[in-house]
Amino acid sequence: MAHAYPGRFSGRHPGWPAQLGPLRVPAGVVALRPVRLRDASAWSEIRIRDEDHLAPWEPTLPGGWAQRHAAAEWPGRWLQLRSAARRGVALPFAVTLDGRFVGHVMIGNVVREPLLSAYVGYWVDSTVTGGGVITAAVALVVDHCFSRVGLHRMEATVRPENGPSLRVLEKLGFREEGLFRRYLDVNGAWRDHFCYALTTEEVRPSGLAGRLVAAGLAERV
Repeated sequence: MAHAYPGRFSGRHPGWPAQLGPLRVPAGVVALRPVRLRDASAWSEIRIRDEDHLAPWEPTLPGGWAQRHAAAEWPGRWLQLRSAARRGVALPFAVTLDGRFVGHVMIGNVVREPLLSAYVGYWVDSTVTGGGVITAAVALVVDHCFSRVGLHRMEATVRPENGPSLRVLEKLGFREEGLFRRYLDVNGAWRDHFCYALTTEEVRPSGLAGRLVAAGLAERV
């Protein structure tokens, strides 16, 4: 079947690179930008310190946690992320709070016509959880994907035990679509994951960031 989109997204990845925000939440001012090579030290410090906070929710990979998250490992990861962004299959955003690196929101598996879909994944420094940081960050990124990037559907998969992550999605209006049995090898075993999704038709013109502002959970800066 032929699709009438010749050259619509030719050239640079639409919506990339981009600076998003800011939004003020209880923890401070949240903004997003592309990941940078010089994020190595901040990324490594947070990831190694927060092993107990992050490891239960992340895919099983070879090597020890500290080894995989040493600052020397970041340049290789950054090059992979930059390459994926340039090819238009990912949008790797750094989350900043009052200007400092505190986490990551990843838009991955970007598929163009006819699906126009992607997934969103995220993590944040444990010292700022509960302050609205990652909720605001995900809202800004999804709004960006539904506007400048031109996507129609966003998905997220979360382990049923990960209450804080589920609350982020539910607060933003994502709906549960089902349970994926033994979906992903996480922390040493194949784990079930809930699938959550959202499409453009379910979002008001003010976007997810506008939803947070209207609920008194954020302010535009």
